[in-house]
Amino acid sequence: MFKFLTDKPLWVNIIAAIALILIIVFIFFASLDAITHHGKTKNVPDVVGQNITAAIKILENNNFKVEIIDSVFIDSLARLSVIKQIPESNAVTKEGRTIYLTINKAIAPEVEMPSLIGYSFKSAQLMLQSLSLKMGDTSYRPDFARNSVLEQLYNDKPIKAGTKIPMSSTISLVLGSGIGNVEMNVPNLVGLKVSDAIAQLQALHLNVGPIIALENVTDTLNAFVVEQRPSVYSEPLPDQKVQNKIRAGQVVDLFIKNTFSIVSKDSLINN
Repeated sequence: MFKFLTDKPLWVNIIAAIALILIIVFIFFASLDAITHHGKTKNVPDVVGQNITAAIKILENNNFKVEIIDSVFIDSLARLSVIKQIPESNAVTKEGRTIYLTINKAIAPEVEMPSLIGYSFKSAQLMLQSLSLKMGDTSYRPDFARNSVLEQLYNDKPIKAGTKIPMSSTISLVLGSGIGNVEMNVPNLVGLKVSDAIAQLQALHLNVGPIIALENVTDTLNAFVVEQRPSVYSEPLPDQKVQNKIRAGQVVDLFIKNTFSIVSKDSLINN
């Protein structure tokens, strides 16, 4: 195989080798433009806002490669739409270059609902914003804690803290409107089951205060109210009863037992 080379003088072989190297170098540089697409440039199409499927098709039709490098969630933008592209639109670049895309997620990530009870309206609003939750409707009910959050609602139902809900969900708040200006008679709750007493207080826009068990109570809602504070009547003088008044938003404390029986004032004082 090598006899052809060995039959030739050394200087002939050297010249042949140099010629071969020059030919290879010439071919390499001649094809370099084709390999690197030298001189073949294009403006990058604008695919921001496009659905990812359409965006890929547009870019590939323009001889670009596509790679999705990130996904985020922005509620105001269409799901699976392109949010960002690198290089940016109208940038001049070579054909075949990879265009990197960031897209909007198809499903909103979940966040834990915080406890807003007792927060001021402004603080609750800031807390919701920090979690990418939306502020919904606000309503009011009489309560001495004016403009404080009394209840938090999701889809018009109370939602507990720690419940997972989709980011950008809407949360409605019930706020305290302060104590009402109109006085009413203190309702008589003695003898009622606790559940019925609470329902009556809520209907009158009165707040349930501490529920104090005067004995071991296993089922609070089915226990009986044996006394309340404030009471229905006061006695400024012996044998003189005066109807006590209360305003919407004020609090009524309940004293309860398993069975109904009248409680002496001394036992209430001790509690």
